[in-house]
Amino acid sequence: MIWIVRVALNRPYTFIVLALLIMILGPLVYVNMRTDIFPDIRVPVVSAVWTYNGMAPTDMSNRIVTFYERQLTTTVNDIEHIESQSLTGVAVVKIFFQPEVNINAAVSQVTALSQTVLKRMPSGIAPPLILSYNASSVPVLQLALSSHTLLDNELFDLSNNFIRPQLARVEGAAVPSPYGGKRRMIAVDLDMHEMRSKGLAPQDVANAMIIQNLILPAGTEKLGIFEYNVLLNASTNVIDELNDLPVKEVNGVPILLRDVAHVRDGYFPQTNMVRVDGVHSVLTTIQKNGNASTLDIIEDVKALLPRIEAGAPPGLILKLVGDQSIFVKNAVNGVIREGVTAAALTSLMILLFLGSWRSTLIVTISIPLSILSAVIALSAFGQTLNVMTLGGLALAVGVLVDEATVTIESINWHLEQGKHVETSILDGANQIVVPAFVSLLSICIVFIPMFFLTGVQKYLFVPLAEAVIFAMIASFILSRTLVPTLAKYLLRVHVPHHQEEGQPAP
Repeated sequence: MIWIVRVALNRPYTFIVLALLIMILGPLVYVNMRTDIFPDIRVPVVSAVWTYNGMAPTDMSNRIVTFYERQLTTTVNDIEHIESQSLTGVAVVKIFFQPEVNINAAVSQVTALSQTVLKRMPSGIAPPLILSYNASSVPVLQLALSSHTLLDNELFDLSNNFIRPQLARVEGAAVPSPYGGKRRMIAVDLDMHEMRSKGLAPQDVANAMIIQNLILPAGTEKLGIFEYNVLLNASTNVIDELNDLPVKEVNGVPILLRDVAHVRDGYFPQTNMVRVDGVHSVLTTIQKNGNASTLDIIEDVKALLPRIEAGAPPGLILKLVGDQSIFVKNAVNGVIREGVTAAALTSLMILLFLGSWRSTLIVTISIPLSILSAVIALSAFGQTLNVMTLGGLALAVGVLVDEATVTIESINWHLEQGKHVETSILDGANQIVVPAFVSLLSICIVFIPMFFLTGVQKYLFVPLAEAVIFAMIASFILSRTLVPTLAKYLLRVHVPHHQEEGQPAP
């Protein structure tokens, strides 16, 4: 492999320009590269959420889930396996697909099948909610809403109907229903004693509200050059007006709803509770969904907060919790810190033992170039900056310094023998190229088994292996090309000690 060194010495400007390109292109790639918590775990999942209020978990499983799963396996393509969970009134069916599936086609098939099987389901059941996601769809930020003046149902209503639609516009963000608080519901409290005394049943009240609280379009009426909207008094605008609806007429006397019941602005029974710093709160979760960067999503959400706070009612307190950008930034800063520390310690070692600031400069230049080359290669292979790739780079930093250090030390040893600079470079490179190459293969071959992993493990550990291998290969190539090129221009022939003292050479 000595021919690589010869090419570098014969065409030095070529490799200097390539180094400059790496210095320019590397930071640009780093800035535009997606930054996430985990690598893209391409295990596509489609969930079908069936709801039937009041149905027992056993019936949900036997009457809905079992039949639905059988139909999925005979109609939908590329299914890896199916998981399901049945609760009271809710059944969640998770369909796991093969990694290379066309997820859009899979969602279409699941949706079409869900509409087809409705006639075989219990009467009155609604079509399921179809959700598509993968293992990388993780919460990246949570927004806690609390107040000393607003009620829990008001907090939930603000989060669900005011804040959630504004956050949904952030690119790559998915905002599920909030946790905690109380869901608003118009409740009718029946007075069973009064109803029995008047000969009424609960169904009479339900029928009265259904029949008399309607939204009926009446069209428009044109009078002359004006056209007016015609509005009918078929639905109420105020909740309390529902209490004045007639339920039944007995002996010519109408029985109003307020006589046997009371309509109020209430809430569903609360099934979950959130406390932040001991205060009742509502938690809005922002999940990463799509190819957007985690840092970009969090920054866009934080940029929207002043606008949300400006339109919020007085007394609303917004607090950010679970900010994953802090974790990601610490990981990035850790790699940078490790690289700077490695470069500083290596430079100090060379300066102390070789006593040459020129050799120190050459090694110091090669270390960041190796890391930037690895970042460019990771981007070319579709990887992101995440804890695995950053961990791989941090792992490689401690090893990649050896290539340039050993090369420059070997060149200096031959210079001390009184050889010419180019001769020292060629002899020094020829002396260590085979051991360096074998060392490179020995390190890289350790990570080869990771490429044969399957499932989630493959998507987690392959980026780490790629980061280490790319950094090591970049360091090896730079030590065979850029280091000799810089040595040709920066290093000088060593003057023997007897010549420095004025003695003739033997």
